[in-house]
Amino acid sequence: MTGPRYTPLAQSLPATVPFVGPETQERQRGAPFAARLGANENIFGPSPRAIAAMQQAAGEIWMYGDPENHDLRAALAVHHGVRSDNIVVGEGIDGLLGYLVRLMVGPGDPVVTSEGAYPTFNYHVAGFGGVLHKVPYAGDHEDPQALFAKAAEVGAKLVYLANPDNPMGSWLKGADIVAAMQALPGDTLLVLDEAYVECAPDGTAVQVDADDPRLIRMRTFSKAYGMAGARVGYALGAPELIAAFNKVRNHFGMNRAAQAGALAALADGEWLAHVQAEIATARTRLGEIAHKNGLIPLPSATNFVTIDCGRDGAFAKRVLDSLVASGIFVRMPFAEPHNRCIRVSCGPKADLDAFATALPAALAAARR
Repeated sequence: MTGPRYTPLAQSLPATVPFVGPETQERQRGAPFAARLGANENIFGPSPRAIAAMQQAAGEIWMYGDPENHDLRAALAVHHGVRSDNIVVGEGIDGLLGYLVRLMVGPGDPVVTSEGAYPTFNYHVAGFGGVLHKVPYAGDHEDPQALFAKAAEVGAKLVYLANPDNPMGSWLKGADIVAAMQALPGDTLLVLDEAYVECAPDGTAVQVDADDPRLIRMRTFSKAYGMAGARVGYALGAPELIAAFNKVRNHFGMNRAAQAGALAALADGEWLAHVQAEIATARTRLGEIAHKNGLIPLPSATNFVTIDCGRDGAFAKRVLDSLVASGIFVRMPFAEPHNRCIRVSCGPKADLDAFATALPAALAAARR
């Protein structure tokens, strides 16, 4: 018999992806969703200046994008008060996580994360043969002290921590994370995912020197900047680590229009402030909808609200299934005890109205 000769590692892995996309679900149900509130996209959209820049760049799409992402890195350096050699740009945080794991993790290498945290990181670790060690949340918050203690116990190469957190929407003060880092082993790298930090209160972002070799911070244009479909992420770290990405990254992975759009979005602070206000309004409305139906909205520093359905994961799954069947796309955490909740993205009034209309029937169906 002839055929591809997969590595033993590849043969051992399931052919799955971390998330089932809404498009897949639409094909399965044979109809589009009336409200797309499950992927934590910024439904309020990108800056009009970003749209115009991408439209202009579309006329030049026959050219490859700049493989060094020079202009975008330079603008990000000014924005953050760092040097360009502190910044690497890639295909969203997901792509950068894949490159980082490829750089750091080999078969059998220990890695630490939280039980129920962002699963794409776990997907990359498994893909390179790493061994995941998980610690529980402290209530609905990730627990830096427990993460760093586990890292010391197992000799972890990487520790993953999201702040603000997905899927719970909770957040920690940046100063508290920095203080906890005193217990981080000297040869362990903290991967700090700050995808939602533009949605969070002041003081959430860590204040550390960009040259600090203990951590790498991940940021994205997919959330507050409204460019999830463009796949633009970046990381801030020590120059030696940032330079190492050039060993493994796809140098033409960033398309020309996405580069132009991100550059324009970064310069439009007025639009970012507008989106932040819309997100705050939507979080309040989602809280009101939850309370009206006898549910508990968890405090959120993100562009979604996680809603405690008050029972167990099986009940929350019935609520979610009923919402999806009625055309409302939402998601839920996958690990206990957080799977007692559903997670609803912020959106415009019409989408939240549709959710408000569908939720009572979904709860009634789940209780039957």
